[in-house]
Amino acid sequence: MKRIAARLNPRPLPPVSLPCSRPQPPASVSSSSLLSGFTKLCYQQDLPGAMKALDDLETHGLRADPAVYSDLLKACLSRRAVPLALRLQSHILSSPHSPHTFLLNMLLSIYVKLRLLPQARSLFDEMPQRNVVSWTTIISAHANVPELSHNALHFLVSMLCQGVTPNMFTYSSVLRACGCVSHLVQLHSSIYKHGLESDVFVRSALIDAYSKWGLPQEALRVFDEMPTGDLVVWNSVIAAFAQNSNGHEALHLFKRMKRAGFDPEQSSLTSVLSACTSLALLELGRQAHVHVFKYHQDLILNNALLDMYCKCGGVEDANTIFTRMADKDVVSWSTMIAGLAQNGYSREALKLFDSMKDSSTQPNYITILGVLFACSHAGLVEDGWCHFRSMKKLYGIEPGREHYACMLDLLARAGKLNKAVELINEMGFEPDGAMWRTLLDGCRAHKNVDLAMHAAEQILKLNPQDAGSYILLSNIYANAGRWDDVAGIRKVMNEKGIKKQPGCSWIEVGKQIHTFVLGDGSHPQINEIKIQLESLIQRLVRAGYVPDLNFVLKDLEGEEQREDSLRYHSEKLAVVFGLMNLPKGQTIRIRKNLRICGDCHLFVKLATKLEKRTIVIRDPIRYHHFHDGACSCGDYW
Repeated sequence: MKRIAARLNPRPLPPVSLPCSRPQPPASVSSSSLLSGFTKLCYQQDLPGAMKALDDLETHGLRADPAVYSDLLKACLSRRAVPLALRLQSHILSSPHSPHTFLLNMLLSIYVKLRLLPQARSLFDEMPQRNVVSWTTIISAHANVPELSHNALHFLVSMLCQGVTPNMFTYSSVLRACGCVSHLVQLHSSIYKHGLESDVFVRSALIDAYSKWGLPQEALRVFDEMPTGDLVVWNSVIAAFAQNSNGHEALHLFKRMKRAGFDPEQSSLTSVLSACTSLALLELGRQAHVHVFKYHQDLILNNALLDMYCKCGGVEDANTIFTRMADKDVVSWSTMIAGLAQNGYSREALKLFDSMKDSSTQPNYITILGVLFACSHAGLVEDGWCHFRSMKKLYGIEPGREHYACMLDLLARAGKLNKAVELINEMGFEPDGAMWRTLLDGCRAHKNVDLAMHAAEQILKLNPQDAGSYILLSNIYANAGRWDDVAGIRKVMNEKGIKKQPGCSWIEVGKQIHTFVLGDGSHPQINEIKIQLESLIQRLVRAGYVPDLNFVLKDLEGEEQREDSLRYHSEKLAVVFGLMNLPKGQTIRIRKNLRICGDCHLFVKLATKLEKRTIVIRDPIRYHHFHDGACSCGDYW
């Protein structure tokens, strides 16, 4: 009976974490059979069976070969079996002998890959020995978490203090965690000290780091220090300039890369498309598209093409690509919605948003921003309120500063100025200068002098040198007949040395960019352009065009002088130059630095009807597509 009771109530096993001595296996149990069975289960990735066999090994005081544990750890990672990995960690650390560092490094890597940073840190602290792999793994883990990235540098310092030499992967990881330029410079020096400046991964990471801190010229210096025989480094330096809005240099480097015998791949092509986007040069973007045709067009490249065409005013090309895309993600939908809205096709953008919802694609922060922009630029106040008020409830998206700015723009344009003020007061943050400027522009359009004064005061508190606010307020006073106030503003501007930013327009003809600035007569064809402009204006006047003097700075000067100033606005000069030099049938594309004024808008509309041409103008806010006397914005901008 005692033997039966003993079988029914076996003595409990000791805790697995205690490195106590184990009883020898009974003669009837073969150690080799237990080990071979455990090895087989690990090789077959039979996790339940392997863990049961592990219990048997511990009962009999046996340890398997480290390579066997390696197979089991791989199975834990592939199955995301965290409890079993923790159990195996306890078994490995309980060995009376020092555990193999490579096994603990594997465990460390598993915790990092499964985003279990507390477990990784705990294991790292328990490791009796740490090599360069251990340190690099924990550094990389912290570098990948923005709020913990500063710890990566602390680990590097500890690593060096303990006499462990970093390798190329260590520096590649820690460079991502640089919190300031001074740290980056120190790391650069340390890289030289350890002789890793020529390593491909390190050079690429250095270039990326300098680019991140807005130092593309430093990135180029790293690139030019030695010949580059690797496409990864070429991709990094091209991206450095594309991401820092230096499209010309990015394209120049792309040409250098091709001359050096390298074929572009996804990364370089994406950067080139980004460069074309920043330059807003559609023809250049179409040439880049030719290179994309030679490469496998995946979702990332298709999205980059969509972005480029939308931001370069080629919305028809963008729509063609979007329609043909087999796979679309939230970036695809958001890019196309925003692109349609920014090109004046607001209602089409809202229809596309409905199609997106039908496709079961969940909108994100940027999607709703595009939807609100579309409502703002079509005057759809009720639709805008509906989308704004429901975005948190329907999609879990908290309204951000950009969403409030769009709603403020919508209300100000529609003349709902009191509602706009209420919205400013209910925001959970202080309005910035752009928001007050939006309100000020609404006050100009709807002749609210008192609120305009308040908005201008707030802008000038934030930026006392903001010339645009002085100009807007001056014109508001002038429209109200308050000439003493107009004179007062001009006096303040003169005393502070504040000058209105001159209007500037660019047009590409024959692969050359031509620039026109109000009052600048330096263009070699300026005299002929002015003659042709006078002729065009006379024909437009006969067709009903009347210059709108509300769109020049109103002061005590004569009306004739103001009309002369309006006549030579930079976009008018660029339009005439395009008519003179581009073949009939070719679209005239113009960029300008200031928002297009109402007079020039009317001028271009009538010119397209009279000349039977299509003209596309991009200002800082949006694109205007003019054709046959009409604009894509529907005269609401």
